[in-house]
Amino acid sequence: MDPSPKDGESAAAAEPSRGAAPSSGVVVQVREKKGPLRAAIPYMPFPVAVICLFLNTFVPGLGTFVSAFTVLCGARTDLPDRHMCCVFWLNIAAALIQILTAIVMVGWIMSIFWGMDMVILASKY
Repeated sequence: MDPSPKDGESAAAAEPSRGAAPSSGVVVQVREKKGPLRAAIPYMPFPVAVICLFLNTFVPGLGTFVSAFTVLCGARTDLPDRHMCCVFWLNIAAALIQILTAIVMVGWIMSIFWGMDMVILASKY
């Protein structure tokens, strides 16, 4: 019995492509859109990022608070159009959110993920 395409499928989709070169595909690029708080995470040296992750794991928000001062020391972020002081205060706000919501575990989890993002960005740096 010959399988026929179901409703909503085209006959071309049911047939395997013949003679198509492996390189004849479509290149798709995915770019993550970050919010202002997430984009304010600084690109730090790897050891500093690991220390911030360690601090965020045991004292929620402390590593984020320390990372805010690296912005004042010249660490770059994904917010090039914002002034250094604005990015500093965005990081302080993220630290306060983590500290204040740590009581209900949300801030603690956010703090750990924030520290992991710092390490990921540092490994790209």
